[in-house]
Amino acid sequence: MAQSSVPVFLDASSAEPLLPEAREAWLAAQDAGWGDPLRLHRAGRRAAQALDRTRAVVADAVGARPDEVVFTGSGAHSAQAAIAGLALGRRRVGAGIVTSAVEHSSVLSAAQTYGDAVTVPVDLLGRVDLGAWRAAVSAGGVALAGLQVGNHEVGTLQPFREAAEACRAADVPFVLDATSALGRTDLRDAGDWSVLVGSAAAFGGPPSVGLLVIRKGVRWRAPYPTDDYQGGRWPGLPDVPAIFAAAVALETWLADYDEVSARQHQLVGSLRRGLPRAVPDIDVAGDPDLRLPHLLTFSALYVDGESLTLELDRAGFAVASGSACSASSEHPSHVLAAMGALTHGNVRLGLTRTTTKADVESFLLAVPPVVEELRARLGAP
Repeated sequence: MAQSSVPVFLDASSAEPLLPEAREAWLAAQDAGWGDPLRLHRAGRRAAQALDRTRAVVADAVGARPDEVVFTGSGAHSAQAAIAGLALGRRRVGAGIVTSAVEHSSVLSAAQTYGDAVTVPVDLLGRVDLGAWRAAVSAGGVALAGLQVGNHEVGTLQPFREAAEACRAADVPFVLDATSALGRTDLRDAGDWSVLVGSAAAFGGPPSVGLLVIRKGVRWRAPYPTDDYQGGRWPGLPDVPAIFAAAVALETWLADYDEVSARQHQLVGSLRRGLPRAVPDIDVAGDPDLRLPHLLTFSALYVDGESLTLELDRAGFAVASGSACSASSEHPSHVLAAMGALTHGNVRLGLTRTTTKADVESFLLAVPPVVEELRARLGAP
């Protein structure tokens, strides 16, 4: 198949491309806000002011206090610090760490590393079993529980407010993974969470900025050596220009997230309807309605996911396959496996802020001949 004249990037499930506004803010901050925020000279004061503004933006977006906001080195760092810190602070209560089966690999790995992992199953749409969740968090000896707002591969929204309420009733701290949702969903009243985590890369900020929001009074202890920076919650001189750029990226999303989310939801809806019509034997995963607006995963029978992504790339479309948490497209998706969905031949799409109706229509035209050719090579029916 001939390559598209203008490549279309549809792999924002891991990271949104850096927004132009964030790039400009980063460059400006390199000149004005690069100083040590603990110093009293002008450069230091400017850096401290930039950090204060950024904390205020994040706090307002998630219904928290600015002094509860911590900046880490990435979204994965934030998730690991949230779990490790709560496990340390609650070690006298017990070692149980409850998560759903479809959490990000950084969460699942941290749960296995820092405690006794308890995995709650999900249904065919990828939604956690609330009955099993309530039973798990109230079983005794549970240090913490964690759940995402929406799944990072199939987009299904989780009943995170109900999950948080169950944790509150059981007196168990609740970690809310807002990585895929922040900027795309209103989280100012996201329930009774204890620690919230996110990543600036998910909303078009620098990937070197993670978000860790720790409620006052939560028994979280730094699980690593710290210093004087960020109240002893994350070590080292903050990368102020990158953090400031992250705030500008988040502000850009929050300014018109209703319009952007509605447009992306409609475009993904067109893909969910159009792909099964255009290509036989395609399985579209996740909830068709209660979902994050920009994500879609589908699987095509009788084809290999890596071959499909490579051929689509040649056709001018950048997509992903396999697990969203693995560098190898050959690694099966633990999310799809937990849902009981087809894991072979899967493709994961993440619409960007600038994805258009024309991009989606072009993709719908490109997929059928690519799949047909790959199936013909294998002699599939």
